[in-house]
Amino acid sequence: MDEDVTSVHVTKALTSSMVMDLLEEYPNLEKITCAPSVYNRTSDDYIYALKQLDIDIVKEYHWGNSKQSCDYEEELLQLAREGYKAAEIADIFDIPLNRVYYLLRRNKVKLNTSTKKHDYAEIKSLRQDGLKPKEISDKLNIPLRSVYYILNNK
Repeated sequence: MDEDVTSVHVTKALTSSMVMDLLEEYPNLEKITCAPSVYNRTSDDYIYALKQLDIDIVKEYHWGNSKQSCDYEEELLQLAREGYKAAEIADIFDIPLNRVYYLLRRNKVKLNTSTKKHDYAEIKSLRQDGLKPKEISDKLNIPLRSVYYILNNK
């Protein structure tokens, strides 16, 4: 029970059980805010009943998360510029991969995704030495389709 809270924001249409839970958890509730789409899905009976209890329901937008600054953001951006992959950056800072992508997008930094996974020269050299694509695949432990792709593209 939180007696200091007088206003809450809901993201779902109010139901009778939800109203009861709100009243129990916030006994001094004076205002409920919600998006217009949520307000339109809420029963007029609930809105009327809440107004009888001197609780206003207000249409109010709460779009997206507020921008959270973090102490590692500049270092993260520098690693991205140096060519680190998003997964590597996430491991370094022990943060979710989606957070890395979010920070990169927010700062308009693009990852260098043109790095080659396999050594093209080595694969072509092994082919010139007479190895078959299947043997190259087994020797280098890479997918056979990747070997064919590299050999067929000049």
